[in-house]
Order: sequence, then C-alpha cells, then structure tokens
Amino acid sequence: MTHTVTTGEVLMDLRGVRMSFTGAGGEPLQVLDQVDLQLREGEIVALLGRSGSGKSTILRIIAGLLAPTDGHVDYRGTPLTGSNPGAALVFQSFALMPWLSVQDNVELGLAARGIAPADRHRRALAAIDRIGLDGFETAYPKELSGGMRQRVGFARALVLEPDLLLMDEPFSALDVLTAENLRTELVNLWATTDFPTKCICIVTHNIEEAVLLADRVVVLGANPGHIIAEVGVDQPRPRNRRAPGFAALVDHIYGLLTGRDTEIATATPDSATPFATPLPDASVGGIAGLLELVWGSHGRADLPEVADELNFELDDLLPLVDAAALLGFLTVDSGDVILTNVGARIVNADIQGSKRIFADQARRRAPLVRTICSALIGSAEGSVRADFVLDLLRRGFSDEDARRQLELAIDWGRYGELYDYDTDSGRITVDPAADLSADR
Repeated sequence: MTHTVTTGEVLMDLRGVRMSFTGAGGEPLQVLDQVDLQLREGEIVALLGRSGSGKSTILRIIAGLLAPTDGHVDYRGTPLTGSNPGAALVFQSFALMPWLSVQDNVELGLAARGIAPADRHRRALAAIDRIGLDGFETAYPKELSGGMRQRVGFARALVLEPDLLLMDEPFSALDVLTAENLRTELVNLWATTDFPTKCICIVTHNIEEAVLLADRVVVLGANPGHIIAEVGVDQPRPRNRRAPGFAALVDHIYGLLTGRDTEIATATPDSATPFATPLPDASVGGIAGLLELVWGSHGRADLPEVADELNFELDDLLPLVDAAALLGFLTVDSGDVILTNVGARIVNADIQGSKRIFADQARRRAPLVRTICSALIGSAEGSVRADFVLDLLRRGFSDEDARRQLELAIDWGRYGELYDYDTDSGRITVDPAADLSADR
C-alpha cells in the first residue's frame, strides 16, 4: 500500500534538505533531517504529521520563504533562491488585510508583481467569481464568515495562476461543515479543465482530510522532521469515507504514524535521555481517560474509531497514545491500541494504587521524570531548583518547549507523589511519602 505516485513533470525537487534554528541557549535545534521530496504536475500531495514534524517548515522552503540549512531545492530544474515565482500560499489564519475590501485583498499579489490596475481588476473579479464570492467584492473581512474569508485567501492565491498552490492547514480554523464544503469545492476546482494550478501541496494533521484530497500522502515523523513513508491514494474522486478502501488507507496511515519508526516508544532503555525521548504533551487525566476507553473496548481499540468517537484530530489523540505507550500502559499495532497487563492493573486499581503504579512506570520509563528523581537523590537537601532543570532542557529544546517539558514532568511527578513543586520558591522537592532510593 506504500508507494509513490508519479504523474507529470517534476516541479519541485527537494534533496537532502535539513533545517536547523538556533535555540534559546545558542544550541542548534534541528527541525528537518534528510528530507527528499518531489512534487509533480497533475497531483495533490498532502504533508501529514503531528506537531513538530516540520510540515509547515517544508512548505515555507518550497515557497522560498525559508532557505534550508543544508540540501538542494530546485524549481523546474533550477536552484531556488529567494521567493518561488511559481508558488502561492494559502494560510490557516486567512492573513487578510482588514482595512482592504475583498477586491483589494485579492489584487494584492498582482499589485506586488506590477500588473496594471485594469488587468489586475479584471483578473481579481474572475478569481472572486471562480471561488463563489461574486457580489462581495466591496465587503471587508469583518463582514465575512470564516469560510468566506478563507475563500478570499484562495482567490488571492489563485489569481496569481501559480504552478504550485501551497496550503498550510487551510481548513483547521473552520467549523466542520464549512471545512467539508470548502474541501469539496477545492476538489471540484481541481477537476476543471481551465484550473491554472498544476500541483497542490497541502499541510494537514487530519488523516481523513489527507486521504479525501490527496493523490499522495507524505507521512512525516517528528523530532526532527523526516519522511516515514509516501502513500498513494488510487481511489477516484469524489471519495467516500464509508468505502472499505478509504477506511483501510486511514488505518494504514494511523499505523505508520504510531509504528516503530515514529516517536512512540514501546520500551525506554535506561540510557534514554530527556532529549531523545521527550515527554508527550499529555495530562495524567487524559492518559487515564484513554486507558479507560480502551478497557471498555475489551482491551483493544481502533485508533481511527477512537478519534471519530471523541471528535479528536491527530494532534489531540496521538500525544495521549504516545504517553500511554511510553509509560508501558498500552502497545500499538497497525493503528490499534492494546492495553498491557500493567495498563489493565492501573485501570482497575483504586486511587492510591493507581498513583503507585503510575509512579513506578514514570520513574522507570519517562527519562525526564527519572532525571529529576536522580537529581533529588543526589541533593543533600532532597531539593533542586526548577530553573536548573529548565536550563538543562534549553540545551535541546526551544524555550517554550523546555518550559512545557518541565510542566509535564512536574504534573506527572506530583500525581505519582514522587516530588512536589513550590511556585513561590521555585524548587522541586522530594515528596515526603516517596522513597526514591527504593528499587523500582
């Protein structure tokens, strides 16, 4: 099921692309590693992955808004330097100028290219008509619904008649019905013979959206971003979510995102570091809720069905799965989550029992929790400054991510009664009930 769809001429060719940024401590933070990607005429390509997989960074490199740290980026066989002349970008947040009318917003790109006023006026009206906003030319963004504002974003991109239409999660800020309507209209536009764009590349974290729209789904792993697989979608359009082939593709991609090649750890060796295995962004309550749901499904649940039942997106659900797998409460098999023996024990334990089980698993299997426990054991006073831990984390994380890692570690440690945190003093202290020296 995993293969690459080839169609027409190669428009974009990314080879060995790496991207790093400078972190808060001056250390390089690698965002992308060895990305090889081609975009061809006649295809819609979805870049799919969780937060931290570098989807938007890849899109901005293709647009020429970012230059990679290493590697080659070619547009139509020529190295890309600066803004991509054949690409137009549609943003998640609409990015409209509130003081400009619909007509003027759509004309912005044409004006930047020096198109004469009469010509850009004519082309803008045609683009507005194409995306179904005729009659709203003189309206301002504040007068429009979210779906209509995104239509303006589409028109502003399409009026440039780009080879490449780049879309950065264009439907995620919309309600479910509006998003579904715009997806359908995008597919209908793509099917018309006079549609000027030769390739669409869309960033998403919604697996169903990727399978609905794309001819090829590029599945990305995170930390740093890298390509796990490319999955061809051979189903005819319009696509039916209820079709067996559709469901099989969704299951397959869930399996790729939760398989051994991703950041879900089925076992964490003692040598794992907080940088190599960061804590997934999941609360204790969220983990417990997922385990109870799997227990209620007789110990095994289908991830797409769980996501659908909870109305969760990929970025909502997978951190909970990651955390439960990291702690040894469940395993993942081809898109299914399976409760382990220790997972079943914690679901059926009383409150104090569940705390003890959680503490044992977190101290053994969560590297940052283990690191804090080790620091507390080595401290004469059984206490360390939180800023000390934060400074260490900044060596491998951005400032925002370092703070979130520390918050998660404190949350997990508090629940397991391993240690406590005093906001006033800024110190992490051994919980009086904990015996960190015990053999766990």
